[in-house]
Amino acid sequence: MMKTPLVEMDGDEMTRILWQKIKDKLILPYVDLKTEYYDLGLKHRDETDDRVTVESAEATLKYGVAVKCATITPNAQRVEEYGLKQMWKSPNGTIRAILDGTVFRAPVVVKGISPCVRNWEKPITIARHAYGDVYKNTEYRVPGPGKAELCFTGEDGAETRQTIMQFEGPGILQGQHNTDRSIASFARSCFNYALSVKQDLWFSTKDTISKIYDHRFKDIFAELYETEFKPAFEAAGIEYFYTLIDDAVARVIRSRGGFIWALKNYDGDVMSDMIATAFGSLAMMTSVLVSPGGQFEYEAAHGTVTRHYYRYLKGEETSTNPVATIFAWTGALRKRGELDGLSDLQAFADRLEKATLATIEGGRMTKDLVSLYEGEATGLNSDAFLDAIAQTLESL
Repeated sequence: MMKTPLVEMDGDEMTRILWQKIKDKLILPYVDLKTEYYDLGLKHRDETDDRVTVESAEATLKYGVAVKCATITPNAQRVEEYGLKQMWKSPNGTIRAILDGTVFRAPVVVKGISPCVRNWEKPITIARHAYGDVYKNTEYRVPGPGKAELCFTGEDGAETRQTIMQFEGPGILQGQHNTDRSIASFARSCFNYALSVKQDLWFSTKDTISKIYDHRFKDIFAELYETEFKPAFEAAGIEYFYTLIDDAVARVIRSRGGFIWALKNYDGDVMSDMIATAFGSLAMMTSVLVSPGGQFEYEAAHGTVTRHYYRYLKGEETSTNPVATIFAWTGALRKRGELDGLSDLQAFADRLEKATLATIEGGRMTKDLVSLYEGEATGLNSDAFLDAIAQTLESL
């Protein structure tokens, strides 16, 4: 049983198809599911002028827990394909801007699938800042010669100008921003999460090149650690350290894993894909956005699996891996149960995750995992794999 609804954000393409099948086969037979539903499919976002995305984020602030399907961030080709009014921004970027906070991404580790990096013995969690930078940028196509300036007008009307570039011909411009408040929220989320799981926290930027922008991140992390978190870290026997992202990449590859790697928004986006792939598959990466107000939004870390969707539309069989989407549902259900004091709901989420892993470890999996599995494996299509999980779930 449930008391409070989840905010359910439906999505696009193949993940939208799997979304409903996961509900039908693995959740609705066991849970009296209550959700506040929002259709974030690209067509509906276009029909509502993207208002539905804002409404879903506002609902998450109200109810506290959301679960989100993968969605399309349209490019020029998608605008033409879907006949969109405009090239809408990333729905994830919009939601994260409203919720703020930090995205924590960790691979789903399965016995029988070893990381590509042989010395990685434990999962590596990516802590990704969820606000600003390239995801809230302003861009401009420079038509020809001229001077580009960075201009700030204070509340008192005073202007500060800096020359960016004296263009001699066409080019491009991009403006990015962040705020001290959001960076501090990011840092606190990372420190608190590290203390909760008792793991070392690494943070890295490129402050040697970005001497003001990236350096501000470094300074805020250092100040908060020294003034608020250092004693707790020392008592827990864990470490916080900062290093350049160049050095961090080398350290990560040489490490044994088992730590949290905090990164700016875009860096976290890229490195979480790298970590997921090295541990097995992008479809095996969990993701949760934790806001400063205590709201949680769970989702898969991968995209909408467009290639499989086009095959699905032709009536062809697909073997799309649903594990990350299943774990988005279990994460949300477990958190909802935790907040509402529903031990049965938490236990069900645990059992569904156990059934998913046991199915793979028993040699039944989607075809993307077969070549990675160290044993006899049967590659199943998406429906057959979900049925196999359902069978395992019944046996637990």
